[in-house]
Amino acid sequence: MVNWRLSQGGWQGRLVEIDRAEPLVAQFEVDINSADWPELIQLPGIGETLARRIVASRETDGPFADNDDLCRVPGIGPKTLDRIRPYLRPMPDVDNVAGK
Repeated sequence: MVNWRLSQGGWQGRLVEIDRAEPLVAQFEVDINSADWPELIQLPGIGETLARRIVASRETDGPFADNDDLCRVPGIGPKTLDRIRPYLRPMPDVDNVAGK
């Protein structure tokens, strides 16, 4: 009975407006030279097969020189690279690391 009365606006029942925060988008960065395949599949458009190809390429051909070097992996082209680029950790400048 109380619920019915409240649903009919009794006892000064009224709609309350609730301020909601904007939804948060998860932000993360992946280091392509150290991430395992489970980390890599968190990237948009990268499934298990492609993630395993990235790891295999890194193991056979050595570390990626820069993020653009991901295009050497079969299945990653310019469109895929552009889609995942915001999530890739920037690569250090080799000249600065070597002290040149």
